[in-house]
Amino acid sequence: MIEKHDMWMQRALREAEKALAHEEIPVGAVVVLNDEVIGRGYNQTESLNDPTAHAEMIAISAAANTLQSWRLDSCSIYVTLEPCAMCAGAIVLARFQKVIIGAMDPKAGACGSLRNIVQDHRLNHQVELLSGVLEEESSDILKRFFQRIRIRKSGKTE
Repeated sequence: MIEKHDMWMQRALREAEKALAHEEIPVGAVVVLNDEVIGRGYNQTESLNDPTAHAEMIAISAAANTLQSWRLDSCSIYVTLEPCAMCAGAIVLARFQKVIIGAMDPKAGACGSLRNIVQDHRLNHQVELLSGVLEEESSDILKRFFQRIRIRKSGKTE
C-alpha cells in the first residue's frame, strides 16, 4: 500500500511543481477514487488573487464536478503540505474517506499540527489521516521556493 501512496503523492508533487513554476507557494493536491485521479490542483492564490485558491480547494472542486456530487465519501485526497483550517474544513464537509499528507505545517496545519479538524469528534464526520508520505520531497520543494524568495529579497542572484 505504501507504494500506491507514494505514486499518488508523486502526482500531487507534480501539481506542486506547477505552482512553483508560477511563483506560487508550491503545494499540490490530487483526489483519487478507485485508483483514478478525479481532481487535481495547485496553489493559485497569487495568480487568481483569491485567498481560497489553495491546491486542496481546487482539487476538491474538480473532483465534485467530475462526480457531479459534493459528497466525496469514497475518495482520498493527497496533499503535499498539511491542509490549513479552511481546507481541512472543506475536506470534512466533502466527507472524504482519507487525507494523505506529505509534509506537516507547524505554522498553519489543521490536520494534527496546530489543531486536528479532520478528526475532531465534535464534528459530524471524521477523516482517516496518514502523514509523512514522501515527506522529504514535499518539504524540499517548499524549502526551494522560500530560499528563492530570501535570495530575491537580499538582492543576490540565484
